[in-house]
Amino acid sequence: MPPRAKLFPVKHVIALDVGGTGMKAALVGADGALLYEARRATGRERGAEAVVESILDFAADLRAYGEEHLGESAVAAGVAVPGIVDAENGIAVYASNLGWRDVPMRQLLGERLGGVPVALGHDVRTGGLAEGRIGAGKGADRFLFVPLGTGIAGAIGIAGTIEAGAHGYAGEIGHIVVRPDGPDCSCGQRGCLETLASASAVSRAWAAASGDPEADAADCAKAVESGDPAAVEVWRNAVDALAAGLVTALTLLDPRTLIIGGGLAEAGETLFTPLRAAVEERVTFQKLPHIAPAALGDTAGCLGAGLLAWDLLSTEVSA
Repeated sequence: MPPRAKLFPVKHVIALDVGGTGMKAALVGADGALLYEARRATGRERGAEAVVESILDFAADLRAYGEEHLGESAVAAGVAVPGIVDAENGIAVYASNLGWRDVPMRQLLGERLGGVPVALGHDVRTGGLAEGRIGAGKGADRFLFVPLGTGIAGAIGIAGTIEAGAHGYAGEIGHIVVRPDGPDCSCGQRGCLETLASASAVSRAWAAASGDPEADAADCAKAVESGDPAAVEVWRNAVDALAAGLVTALTLLDPRTLIIGGGLAEAGETLFTPLRAAVEERVTFQKLPHIAPAALGDTAGCLGAGLLAWDLLSTEVSA
């Protein structure tokens, strides 16, 4: 059988999802297909400047791969970063876990990539964009995406787009105060949702309750499944706090679908069965949304970055 002919050229964009320790990247086709995927460390132990240089180098390598294997350079790039993001002006304002401030990410990436247009987005909102369009929220005109990880954030989906708010802070559900006498939060308040119901909060509570400083949220979930009463109590407290925060969000936003992701959601029905019951118990006049686990896992941010890039191209063409 003769070798299959290569199809050239293949139009594509670069998608980058920058995390605290690692980066996920892909070359994404116009139909959303992942044409190439790669991962790389951020190099944050070498400082903020090294992190930025790692991002630029990774993007340049992706561009070179596309030229060699797909027959042309990427036509745009999308990048999702943590922390505070000024997406309109393309500036990564602040990220405590990466140590940077006011990085002109759009400009730097555009220069490294030969002047192609670059879209910049907040990591959670970018992941929410992907979940809303092609993941668990597909077809929902209004959704709320809430990943439960080291912290808790949110993405408000409206008609296929993500609402960033007037100042770029919309969706910060993790800083809804649900227990005014609760633990101190890094934001300066007490009893914020993420201090009680994030994966890291459950890990801390279970490490204290179990006496094992290495125990984490996944261990707690396993102990809950085996009927450990101390684990059940830790889990119940977290679920109750989470339900309280979510009902506040439902009251304000009235989403059709509520998508729960992040590390804590990996517990499956150990989380979702009591969470659905706790939310239903608290609502009065509010309409219950469909509560679903995220579908895209840790690829959501990368897929969302690709969507940002294609959206940017569409906007430029229509303009």
